[in-house]
Amino acid sequence: MHRKGFALLEIVMVIGIMALLAGGGFYVSHLQNQKSAVEAGQNAIQQAQDAAKQATAASQAEQNAIDQIASSTAPQSAPAPEAATPTDPFAGLGGNKYADGILPLGDYKYVTSGPKKGYIYLCNANTGGGGAQTNGSWITGNTWNVNKKISVRGAVSWPGASITIAEYGSSRVITTNDLPKNHTMGIFPVQASDPAYQIDRNPNSIKLQSISLTLPLHPAASLTPNCIGGEVGVMTNGVMLFNGFDALFRDAAAHEVQDSCDAHPQESGEYHYHSLSACFKNPDVSSVIGFAFDGFPITGSAISPGRYLTTSDLDECHGMTSPLTLDGKTVTIYHYVMTKDFPYSVSCFHGTPAVHGPTAAPVSATGNSGSGAPQPPQIAIDACAKKFTGNPCSFASPQGNTISGTCNFPPGQTSLACIP
Repeated sequence: MHRKGFALLEIVMVIGIMALLAGGGFYVSHLQNQKSAVEAGQNAIQQAQDAAKQATAASQAEQNAIDQIASSTAPQSAPAPEAATPTDPFAGLGGNKYADGILPLGDYKYVTSGPKKGYIYLCNANTGGGGAQTNGSWITGNTWNVNKKISVRGAVSWPGASITIAEYGSSRVITTNDLPKNHTMGIFPVQASDPAYQIDRNPNSIKLQSISLTLPLHPAASLTPNCIGGEVGVMTNGVMLFNGFDALFRDAAAHEVQDSCDAHPQESGEYHYHSLSACFKNPDVSSVIGFAFDGFPITGSAISPGRYLTTSDLDECHGMTSPLTLDGKTVTIYHYVMTKDFPYSVSCFHGTPAVHGPTAAPVSATGNSGSGAPQPPQIAIDACAKKFTGNPCSFASPQGNTISGTCNFPPGQTSLACIP
């Protein structure tokens, strides 16, 4: 009995173990199935995410294409113009309005009570003699054509031309014999065979002069501009500069016939310009080509090729403040500008003039200066500023005495002086 029971127990244990094994296999299989299902779900999620990314990329590409089409068909705005820098002194200035050579006529454009832009502020308005006897064909109405104007024939060289410009303390001293160092001169008196003779029979000869000017080295502006006389300055080539009028207050550059360098002599033989000489080759606005009697420099008008300053760009004295090269340095200073149009150069003094003129004294054959008549002192000339011929005048002598007289033109002079 005992052995049979034990055998039966073994059978039951074997059956139990087999059952446990069978159950464990089912569990393992179940876990494997669950793992497979999870992996399948993860794969599905990944595929969905990839598909979403592809869709987003396609949508962005489509939007980019739409934006590109829209931008290519939309109207384009014009680029904004380049703004002038605040430090540009010529912003909005200059041009080439007189490229055709037709210039406005400046006849009788003067004032005596105060400066006026485009006019010459004269100390007195007394007319003298001389000037062209008739109008040239280049003058039409209120304009004249510089390209059609004739000039006095001749190309005379004066090898003794001399000018020195030196600094002494607070002064700039300029000494010249009034002969040009950079060009020849026409034949004066004008010859009867010269076509210019039919317009302007200038009977004067060019004479060597003795001129010495002491001007302020560092000029200062006056509280109000000062009037001018016939002479206004000297050019760096040694030739004197007169205002823009002839003796009858007509536009000298238009009416009088000068030589090919735009100069001629007056009755004392003083060779001079009224306008910018063609023999100064297109000077620019930063180049000093002369000095006015108040010490301020004179420049050309060119800003850049084909762009020039004109009277409308300048102040009432025909000047402006801008950078230029002076005494080897770049400085920003007031200066006069020689333009193509009237009044051409200095039309009033921005500062206090050191002299009013006349400054010239012809040199005789013996080398002495003198015109045969005494040169009036500057105080006698100043006494008749803003006065007319015949007006009473007075001035103080160096000894302190009061000298009274009458304003008149001394022999061979172009400015009124107080004559006792």
